[in-house]
Amino acid sequence: MNTSPHTHVRTVGWFDHPVLSLSLGVTWLMLSQSLALVHLLSAVLIGLAVPKLIAGFLKPADGFHWPSAIRLVGVVLWDIVLSNIAVARLVLGPMDKFNPMWVPVPLATKHARVNALFASIITTTPGTVSCLIDEHRDVIWVHALDGADPESMANDMKQRYEVPLMHMLRVKVDMSVEHTQ
Repeated sequence: MNTSPHTHVRTVGWFDHPVLSLSLGVTWLMLSQSLALVHLLSAVLIGLAVPKLIAGFLKPADGFHWPSAIRLVGVVLWDIVLSNIAVARLVLGPMDKFNPMWVPVPLATKHARVNALFASIITTTPGTVSCLIDEHRDVIWVHALDGADPESMANDMKQRYEVPLMHMLRVKVDMSVEHTQ
């Protein structure tokens, strides 16, 4: 046994992975389709216990900025509403208005959580699907129903989703990221 004073033993807290805890609790409530007290208590128990039980398999949380997370959720929900309206107009309108295109969205970091969440958010907004995170070129390939201005679309996604994600997870821009097309 190593008793060196420099040995760091990570203690596992009850709320080390807040996004995972909240996701598990909300998922439990949606699956149970009830807000009865027993289901609320079960959701809290699951949300706290499961991350603690699997903590050995999870990386330590890098930090979390709640105000950024709340703002990002609001932006994403609003964008989903607006995108639904835009897609409905496209689908119900004349076919010649479709301008499908592959849009390369350059990544600002190699941080796996940020990039996975960024790709997921892109996919949840109607009209766009992130199809590939190209780690060699540091880019997400997005298929867009209306890619009239791909550069503007990529910049908009980065400003609306990637920058807040990086702030939320306290991740700095990775200067080693190179963008080759």
